[in-house]
Amino acid sequence: MAKPRSKTKKILFAVEIIVLLLFIGGLYVYGQLNSKMDKIQQPAADTSQIQVNQEVQESIEAETSKLTGFTTYALFGIDHRDKSAAGGMNSDTMIIASVNNDTKDVKLASVYRDTLLNVYGETYSKANAAYAKSPAEAVSMLNRNMDLNITDYATVNFNALASIVDALGGLDIDMSYAEIEHMNNYCVETSADIGKDYTPIELPERPEDIEKIDYRYHLNGVQVTAYCRIRYTASLDMGRTERQRKVIQLIVQKAKKAGLPTIFKIMDEVFPMVETSVDKTEILQLLPIMIGYSMNETVGFPTAFKFSNVKGSVIVPTAEGTSDVDLVSNVVALHKFLYGDEAYVPSSTVQDISAKIAEIVSGLGALEDTQVITPETENTTNDTVIFENNGNGWSDNSGDYVDPGTGGESGDSSGGGNWEDPGTGDGSGNWEDPGTGDGSGDWEDPGTGDGSGDGSGGGDWTDPGTGDGSGDGSGGGDWTDPGTGDSGGSVEGGDGSTDAGGSVEGGDGSAESVGGGDVVVPEEAA
Repeated sequence: MAKPRSKTKKILFAVEIIVLLLFIGGLYVYGQLNSKMDKIQQPAADTSQIQVNQEVQESIEAETSKLTGFTTYALFGIDHRDKSAAGGMNSDTMIIASVNNDTKDVKLASVYRDTLLNVYGETYSKANAAYAKSPAEAVSMLNRNMDLNITDYATVNFNALASIVDALGGLDIDMSYAEIEHMNNYCVETSADIGKDYTPIELPERPEDIEKIDYRYHLNGVQVTAYCRIRYTASLDMGRTERQRKVIQLIVQKAKKAGLPTIFKIMDEVFPMVETSVDKTEILQLLPIMIGYSMNETVGFPTAFKFSNVKGSVIVPTAEGTSDVDLVSNVVALHKFLYGDEAYVPSSTVQDISAKIAEIVSGLGALEDTQVITPETENTTNDTVIFENNGNGWSDNSGDYVDPGTGGESGDSSGGGNWEDPGTGDGSGNWEDPGTGDGSGDWEDPGTGDGSGDGSGGGDWTDPGTGDGSGDGSGGGDWTDPGTGDSGGSVEGGDGSTDAGGSVEGGDGSAESVGGGDVVVPEEAA
């Protein structure tokens, strides 16, 4: 009669089985992750061209910089209507993500897109203009103006955000009456743009304070994306970037609790819409420890600012509580927030940039506490104010700006000039739709079949998102492409107002104005 195996041997055998199953499961998960990594787009841009300020590089090599204890990434969001992530258009969203290598704490800092900075070479403009040249140039812009050491970035579009939210089953978001109203308006265009459905939220009774966060709703992907695009509440772009950071935090919190099937679904749907310079091996190494990351603190940059209400309006970094132009103090505050550096001294590069911004602004008149947005001055994703030194001082050259991504002239802000489509190279004045090849002068929107008349502005154009006709092209008749921001013509916005200046809000706007008048935001409300 055979002896029964000892209890100890049985336990060891059970442990071996468990370990084997875990190993096999780990191999399966790794295989799944590895195959899904191949869906991520690698950058077309040469990231070896990313620049870091010399003084920053020297301090890193000497291991005297606090940056060495952190890994910093640049996150860009682009308008879905342009299919390319490799430049040729402005970045609608710019977020700096700092990861503490020891504690795994992640901090996010949004750069306000209208901030007047050195975008490349000796050109000063809104910060979001750098991406039009290339993602590498946009990363270099962040490094140069803020003394950062970013070598990697990731870019996503509207559709990616909506897909992530839907895969996670939606998000619960607290909102104000004003946000509900604007979100419903943005949903029309967003839904048409990304091809996903939504159910409009029924407005509650209008409260006395429409900006008070007093309602909670469960939102799907279209609604969350529209929520992130809102720019017309009292806080304007400052509020918009805060909403974006809040949504990222909610997504991370919910993703941590999701099972592997949900994570795999997100990878399948979203990774093809992501472009990143991060190596696949590095991503695989990051994923297992992501569960331990926390993302509790966020901020906007610059922290102190005023407005220069020139054409398009720009945000000017200032010293706290003054109208003195001061990029330096804002960079000090940023390093304190991102890296805990209480005594950071900005490089000579940042100090020189700060002085040049002050020189530019001195010719624009007094800085203001409020930002005024009118149909005539509202900017689009690509409608950029460019300042260059012509030898007689800094001047606004946005009227004859040449897009570094395409070489096409944008014409003047009133709709003059010819626009060159990056997909076709047609700069004849007639706009050729890359989807139809129609360059005859009559532009037909592939989504509606509605011809826009001739390229000189004689016809009516119907926005597929709203169905609103643009009228008779009284602003010059040249349609403003929301994907490129070339201005001209009058296009009726989602709220029924007509943009007499010919600019259509792209990226985070929906070609609407509030009440047909000026939007004024007190500085403290921002």
